[in-house]
Amino acid sequence: MSKRTITDVNRSDRERFVDLLGGVYEHSPWVAERAWSDRPFESVDDLHETMKRVVEAADRDRQLELLRAHPDLGEQTEMTDASVEEQASAGLDQLTPEQYEAFQRLNDRYQDSFGFPFIMAVRDESPDAIRAAMEERVEHARPEEFRTAIDEVHTIARLRLDEILEP
Repeated sequence: MSKRTITDVNRSDRERFVDLLGGVYEHSPWVAERAWSDRPFESVDDLHETMKRVVEAADRDRQLELLRAHPDLGEQTEMTDASVEEQASAGLDQLTPEQYEAFQRLNDRYQDSFGFPFIMAVRDESPDAIRAAMEERVEHARPEEFRTAIDEVHTIARLRLDEILEP
């Protein structure tokens, strides 16, 4: 698919806008739906900031729902195309059985501690770097980790926008 321009985005009706950008935030088209009314956007940066504001303005339950929409890292489960690509770029689709087991243990511990999956913008990271981040972040206090996870979601969204739109 060829990249779109911000002009294309600004000219989109609600349905086309959500179709194009509804997956930027994992399984959360409501972010794009709410951002649509703020058109026109001056740039991809402006669009991203608007989408971030939508998430930040959402209540805590909606934000938690957004976090829970993300797959466990290294999980061998059905994922969106974007998640498959991102995890593959980090080598998470080629884990050894031992690495997979370690990721599963960390994912379970993290999920038990926080009630949502570990989220990290993993594009081009190594499995070892991701595992180290998991080991560090599982020790965070819940409020700190909730904030970190939301920030990571915003980073992932920006990377996805950059895949869809011309700068």
